[in-house]
Amino acid sequence: MFVSVTRLRIRRWWFLPAFAIHAVRSRRQLKSSPGFVCGSLAPEPWFAFWTATVWTDEKSMKAFRNSGAHLKAMPRLSRLCDEASYVHWQQDDETIPTSAAMFERLRDTGKLSKVLHPSVAHSTGQKTGTAEPRSVGSFRPSRVSSDDSI
Repeated sequence: MFVSVTRLRIRRWWFLPAFAIHAVRSRRQLKSSPGFVCGSLAPEPWFAFWTATVWTDEKSMKAFRNSGAHLKAMPRLSRLCDEASYVHWQQDDETIPTSAAMFERLRDTGKLSKVLHPSVAHSTGQKTGTAEPRSVGSFRPSRVSSDDSI
């Protein structure tokens, strides 16, 4: 399994509605993406949001990342966010990583994404805040039943 964890911090509260629209559209795309196994969303105080997604392979994650609503959202997020980071790794099972595991991996081996208005923390190379995110639940792929295809 291939795991992708991202952390985005919105730079101003008034950007939250635009961020939410892109998040909903990207989640809709995610849930119907081939290779998507499961995911979770975890907020952090002061407008930071973590996502963890588990994929059958890296190729499936990249196909999602480089298409549809997610591809359209990425350049906009560089304007809406003042901190952005990510980390990827392989694991043997389909479980969503714990908040502690996400935090540790992102802090220790994560990479920064480009943002147009970086915070001081982002500018100095910090990839996480000071607190672990708190998961608000998980989600799985949308499944179309055989009755839905008629």
